[in-house]
Parts: sequence; C-alpha cells; structure tokens
Amino acid sequence: MSQQMLLQEMMDKFGFKKENLAAYLGVNGKILNSWFASSLSTEYTPMPNGVFNYISEFIEKNSLSGVYNLPLRNKISFFGKNHLLSVEQFDRDSIEEVFSIADLMVPIARRKKISRVLEGAVLGNLFFEASTRTRVSFGTAFCRLGGSVCDTTGFTFSSMAKGESIYDTSRVIAGYVDIMVVRHPDRGSVSEFARASNIPIINGGDGPGEHPSQALLDLYTIKNEFSRLNKSLDGAHISLIGDLKYGRTVHSLIKLLSLYKNLKISLVSPIGLEMPESIINYASRNGNIVSVESSVKKGLSGADVVYATRVQKERFESEFEFRYESDFHINSEKINAFCNKDTIIMHPLPRDSNVGSNDLSTDLNNDDRLAIFRQSDNGIPVRMAIFAILLGVENIVHRNLRDVEWSRPVYISFADAAFHNL
Repeated sequence: MSQQMLLQEMMDKFGFKKENLAAYLGVNGKILNSWFASSLSTEYTPMPNGVFNYISEFIEKNSLSGVYNLPLRNKISFFGKNHLLSVEQFDRDSIEEVFSIADLMVPIARRKKISRVLEGAVLGNLFFEASTRTRVSFGTAFCRLGGSVCDTTGFTFSSMAKGESIYDTSRVIAGYVDIMVVRHPDRGSVSEFARASNIPIINGGDGPGEHPSQALLDLYTIKNEFSRLNKSLDGAHISLIGDLKYGRTVHSLIKLLSLYKNLKISLVSPIGLEMPESIINYASRNGNIVSVESSVKKGLSGADVVYATRVQKERFESEFEFRYESDFHINSEKINAFCNKDTIIMHPLPRDSNVGSNDLSTDLNNDDRLAIFRQSDNGIPVRMAIFAILLGVENIVHRNLRDVEWSRPVYISFADAAFHNL
C-alpha cells in the first residue's frame, strides 16, 4: 500500500480531517501535504519508515483492517471516490482480487458466454489524444458486459478547443454517461476530470504520466505466462527496454512490479530516454534490485520477461532530443543469442514496424515466446473487471451468463491455439 493510501485509510476510518491527522502525527500541514502528493510531483516527500510503520500498526491494532471486507472499489478508491487514476491505488492483495475477477470474465471475452450486467449503462470514451487499441479495447470490454459506448477523439472540434475548462467538460459529460475513460496528452489532466465528478473516471493515459489499465493487463499477462511455465514472479528478472522517459506504460508497470519481492529489474534505454529517477526509487523496495543499462545485450541476458517499448517521438520537444548510441532493434537474432528458451517477449503496442525503427521486429511473429497478441487480448477481461468493480457488479456477473449463439472462430489466429485454453 502506498503512503498516500495509508494516510487516506486512516482519515476515512477515523473521520480525521487533514488538520486533525497532522496534529495527531505531530507534523505541520505542509509536511502532511507533501506525503499525500503524487510520487511524481516535485512537492512529494517520502514518509519516514517509522511513521509508516506506526500508522500501519495502529490501524491493525485497532481492528481497522476490516476495510478488507469492503467491496473492492472501496479498497482501491482514490480519496474516497471510485476512480482509477494510478496504480498506486493498489496493493498486492487488491491486484490479486482484480485478477480473480478478470479470470471470471475470460469466457465472456473469449466469446463463449454473454453477460448483460451493465445493460443500460453508458461509457463515455473521451480520448483527447489519438488512440485505436486502448479506445476500442475499453469500448469492447464495456459492450461485452451489455453496456453502450459514446466515443469522442481529438481536440480539433471539441468544446475544449473553444476554450472550455476541463472542469466544465467533465461535469457536462458526467451528466450524460455513467463512467468515463479519459486520455489526455498532459500529465495530471485526468485527475482534473476526476475532481469535477462523482461518476467513476478511468485514466486511459495522461501524457508521459501513467496508464494503469495497461499496467494491470501487462502484469496479468506476465502472471498467466509464468503460470504456464510454472514460474513465480517473486525473484524474476524483468527487462524494460526502449523509451523509458516518456513511456507511460512502463512507468505504471514498474510501480506494480515493486509490490513483488526480490526482482531484478533491468532498465535499458538510449541516452536521454532513461527512466525518471523518482520512479526508479519507487521501484527499489521489497529487496528489488533496479539496474540502469545502456547495453541491450546486458538487458536481454537471462531475462524472464523482455518488455520492449516504442520511442514516443510525439512527446519530444525537438527531433534532436535524443540519439541512439547503439542498435535497440529487438529481433530474432538477439533474442536467440541472449535470451532463454522460455523468455516472455512483450510490447504495449503499437510497435513501429518500419525499417530502422529500433523497435520490436516482426521477424519474431512466429516465435512462441512472443506474447504481444496474448497481451493485447488480455486487455478485454482486465478492463471488463475494472468496469465491473468500479460500477459494483463484480459479484453478480456469474448469475447473468448464457451461451453465445453466433458462429465464432475457436482461435483468433492459428498461432494462438497453444495458449487460449489456459
């Protein structure tokens, strides 16, 4: 559990206001606010271990850990509201609960069962930044549960292009729909949407900030792949390769990985595109060893998971912001030379398939180790689980199932056959 969630739990359970909590802990309001701030904020300061342990023990001693009997959406709430804005809302137990619900969604996502638990509910997909996969994935997940979707993409013709504030836009759309997914090019903007509304808001990506649903589906994929290989995530070697400065998917994923123990995390990036120091510090817990590398060979060697990322050129201030010191093209030759026979190869997609792109090569498409399509498929049950949790229907899905009646392929493609019956 993050320090922000721990402090919020103490406030919620005791009915403290911030000034009361500050007085109780013997600190001033400015220090308390710095503990509440996002770990990516310049105002953030880590809470001393003694204070963290004291609060944890106090809650346990006073039987306040009964919070774990509450609905899952209350456990992961963001300052008392049912939003999903950051992976910092999760602890290890709540992640496992999300994944258990995602498992229940798999037959629906695989087009074997039908559920209508969200019939009548409307999703607002607000994508102020271009998207295909994430937008369609969220929309599909909502429709699979019986809901309907209203889409909007881009700034050009939006009310915000006419000068409307984020607050006004959020409040107006919240009057039309029951839940929103928001993607925006500016870090922190999705939180502004959440401040204007009591309907659930899901962060679909905020610039170079976070992408929590992607991180959840990535971790769900890793755990499923490891289950197939009889491996444990604790103690694994995970390599993140590529644009680690602007790649919001890796920012969120490494935070989730930090909840596991004794990991070796290799961060391999071109000079100028290194992982932010604050996130590296966040990940260095539970005995995890985080190393920064510039050599692809070192990053690939012995890795259980290789997670490659596309260079986020659209976020560069100029085309000369960085240059590659070496070849970051992850291809079959390198994977065969430096990786194990059971290494899992992942990518958040889209990947740049152009010649000289320094991304994940298409020559790996027939390699069983390539999990990128299993990974993207997993986005549907995971996002279905998120919707069900935030709208409070996760416990009635099983009562509302029936068989599909339309013709469907057994597998989406031939290469999927070995994995879809996990």
